[in-house]
Amino acid sequence: MTRTGLSEKPQPVLESVVLTQPDISNLPNCIEDVKKAIMDGDNGPEDPIDYYELRGRLETARRKLPPLYLETVYEPFIKALDKLGQTGFTRILLSDPTKEHAAGLMLDIAHAILQNGEGYRERATDAFQEVVSDLYDGFLSAEDRRGIKPPDLGIIPPLVKWGNPGFGPYTWPVSAASNFGLQTGIVSLPPAQANRGLLGWATLGHETGGHDILHADTGLIEELAQSVYQALKQQNMGNDLPEYWSDRIDETASDVMGLLNMGPAAGIGLIGYFRGIGAAKNRGATLRNNGPGNDMHPADILRGYLAAATVNLLEFDGASEWARILKAETDKDLSTIRLAGKVVSAEEARESARIVASTLVQNRMETLENHALGQVQNWRNEDENIVKQLRSLLTTANPLSRDLASGTFAAHVVAAAVTEAVSKDADIPMIYERMLAILKEMHDTNPSWGPLFVLHPGDISTHRVYTYYE
Repeated sequence: MTRTGLSEKPQPVLESVVLTQPDISNLPNCIEDVKKAIMDGDNGPEDPIDYYELRGRLETARRKLPPLYLETVYEPFIKALDKLGQTGFTRILLSDPTKEHAAGLMLDIAHAILQNGEGYRERATDAFQEVVSDLYDGFLSAEDRRGIKPPDLGIIPPLVKWGNPGFGPYTWPVSAASNFGLQTGIVSLPPAQANRGLLGWATLGHETGGHDILHADTGLIEELAQSVYQALKQQNMGNDLPEYWSDRIDETASDVMGLLNMGPAAGIGLIGYFRGIGAAKNRGATLRNNGPGNDMHPADILRGYLAAATVNLLEFDGASEWARILKAETDKDLSTIRLAGKVVSAEEARESARIVASTLVQNRMETLENHALGQVQNWRNEDENIVKQLRSLLTTANPLSRDLASGTFAAHVVAAAVTEAVSKDADIPMIYERMLAILKEMHDTNPSWGPLFVLHPGDISTHRVYTYYE
């Protein structure tokens, strides 16, 4: 994860941390935490379905939004609502009763503005926003995107909201939100995750580091799909695996992007989260081995193997050991793999996941000016060292030290919380509270949420001819 620090002081060289064996012995308790969050009955704020009441609330909420989101979210949405009028607004609601299409998008944009403007669960919302902003900034900042043109669509970090717990974590990428004039997307988490369900926060690398970014570059998803299809064909993978993986490229590449942005924590977090869903739905705390043809997500078991293969390609010293642990954890749930009706052997599943991971991380894409995704983002030793130092802060009330704060980003905090929570005898509620507190503190100093129109906070830094170290 390469970012330009916000501090004008030179970033310190962090003390190297001795490589230790990853500990995931508390994973069962984290899965139970996820299960309880999913089974929580909190639906969040009621949908604002009264047109005139909504217009009045939006007018009040605008005072709390920074200039960046007034221009790119609020004003375009107000213009769209005014054009629709009450009649058009009501027609959209009636045409989409399940709120999965136009009505769902319209209401979620309204929720995102209102929840930020009205202070709904302010600390958790600000913490959530900081993670999303950081993940987006990490891929689009000038430092990370050197030699690559700006994205064709969204260059603004998505706005966040809580709601629709039945949908789980999800995003409306900018390609969808632009139908209401927005220049960015909307990311949603179930309301219960404002209080618990820590592993669910690891999915934000998938939603924002994945979907939102992949949809911002025109043609990128199509090029990734073609590359994956060709790579699997060249390796003579049968059972329609080239079609299966390439047809699900949006979800597949988003998993890989989450790992590039958040390291192995995204992998163990995803496995634990999927098991928590299974436990909450009374089908057992296991990864699904069945991938129906109409499901645009790869089967859970494949996603576990994809995580292991991707982590093995990351640029930190402990990558191979973490990859081994993720593979072994996935193997625990292995049964008969059936993908779109066809039985696939475990060997085929693992090998296809390895080929897909290698292609997505290492192949250079024309839509990224001949750069690979793994060149733009990656997880390196300095990221692991920051995470290891942060973990001790998540079990105490001590503030971030000045030296550590200058090189720490929100993705590091979530990664540290996840890896600490899955370790032996971890106090999950305390870790969760400390994670929110640190993220909230970071959000309060984020220049994008101040009076300036700041697109990417990571671009705000000095460039010196010489650096003095004391």
